[in-house]
Amino acid sequence: MLSGSRRRAARILVGCSSFLSCEMSLKRKDPEGESGTAGDRRKKSRGDDGESRYVPPPTRRRAGVSFGDDHFGETESYTENGLRKVRPYYFDFETYCKGRWVGKSLLHVFSKEFRSEPLEYYQRAALAGRLRLNESTVRDLSVVLKDNDFLRNTVHRHEPPVTAEPLRILAESGDIVVVDKPSSLPVHPCGRFRHNTVIFILGKEHNMKELHTIHRLDRLTSGVLMFAKTSEVSKKMAELVRERKVEKEYVCRVSGKFPEETLTCEEPILVVSYKIGVCRVHPKGKPSKTVFQRLGYNGKSSVVKCFPYTGRTHQIRVHLQYLGHPIVNDPIYNTEAWGPNRGKKGEVNMTNEELLRTLIEEHKAKQSLDILDVGEDDLQALNSGQPCSQSTSEAPMANPDGETPTQDEGDSLSADCGKEEVVKDDSSAETEGKGRGLVDPLCGECKIIRPDPSPKDLIMYLHALRYKGEDFDYSTELPEWAKDDWKED
Repeated sequence: MLSGSRRRAARILVGCSSFLSCEMSLKRKDPEGESGTAGDRRKKSRGDDGESRYVPPPTRRRAGVSFGDDHFGETESYTENGLRKVRPYYFDFETYCKGRWVGKSLLHVFSKEFRSEPLEYYQRAALAGRLRLNESTVRDLSVVLKDNDFLRNTVHRHEPPVTAEPLRILAESGDIVVVDKPSSLPVHPCGRFRHNTVIFILGKEHNMKELHTIHRLDRLTSGVLMFAKTSEVSKKMAELVRERKVEKEYVCRVSGKFPEETLTCEEPILVVSYKIGVCRVHPKGKPSKTVFQRLGYNGKSSVVKCFPYTGRTHQIRVHLQYLGHPIVNDPIYNTEAWGPNRGKKGEVNMTNEELLRTLIEEHKAKQSLDILDVGEDDLQALNSGQPCSQSTSEAPMANPDGETPTQDEGDSLSADCGKEEVVKDDSSAETEGKGRGLVDPLCGECKIIRPDPSPKDLIMYLHALRYKGEDFDYSTELPEWAKDDWKED
């Protein structure tokens, strides 16, 4: 029981609190006042001339991957020649003005930082009304950018084909979804891929939406892939992986006669290029450990089980290359670009930049740059002596050419797959109703006729066979190329 004086003091404090709350609320309602919130201040941007522009506040993403029916309805897929294809569609890339762009013209920014398209393309796109600044059409690229300006670019988007092999559901509960991922299919939207991804196929064809990635597989790697339905489960599973309480088992087919005895490789792995996704054994790399066991040998190649104890990018592939038994059809680590011994024992007598150039030139000669996800901006960067891994080309305002780095061994964790995307997605109201799949007059890709890849060229002989934890055990059957009766081409 409070005394009279204490009750009066309490009433005074409550009254003061109410007054302060009311005053603060009134101040927040004034977007021009100094007491406004950061969100209010963000909506107005003033340049040196005092002119103000309305800038839409950033959209807060929900936890998980927030793709809905409006995104899934952007286009449609179809099967042809053993491939899953997506009809070209219109798409908006968005970005806020970066600090280094402030005070520079759009013409300057496009010419220096968005080199995947020639400058003439952006000039024509502006005249066609496809470039918008703070939601207003921009036709003059000489306009100078200001802090917090919001840019939107509508493009005609083409996606590379992937194998038509179906995405199988291995298990589903109230917390987890486990699938058998086909080779060539990215996990989430990244680079040039959006509808041809596991996330979009699960959402559009299986009505499984707002999933959280627990681990990732490289685009060319097939096998067990787990998703969480809630952020809580995602965090729990992530902790298990970090504490190495998840046993991972892979199977692959490698060149030559692999030793019969169990081998352990603990060579450190260094990332040469995040942009392209190339690694090598190097003393300055991160500690890595993989155990290998041979299952069989057919006189030409060996089937090997792999047990990665760490989760470095391309760990299994790099360690097999180091041991002199690269994966038979590995398009990166089993090529002549690494030298006469193809990187065995880490013998790569060239710098990282020389290695990247050699790899790109080899795939360029084979017309297989899509395997590396390399675009013209990367080629220009290399030709100018700029490291490809540090290219200043920005994907969000043009059709991106790269893929975010992914990992074979699945230790790359993300509670929100949306954060892994190269771009923020949205659909443009101005482009609704335009014919999907029709030739676009501004689109350079529409003018190119590309031959279809063979479905077998989209498969790499590396498969995530089993993931096992304290209270779960998910596995798939052996792929055809890992069976005893498989015949090599």
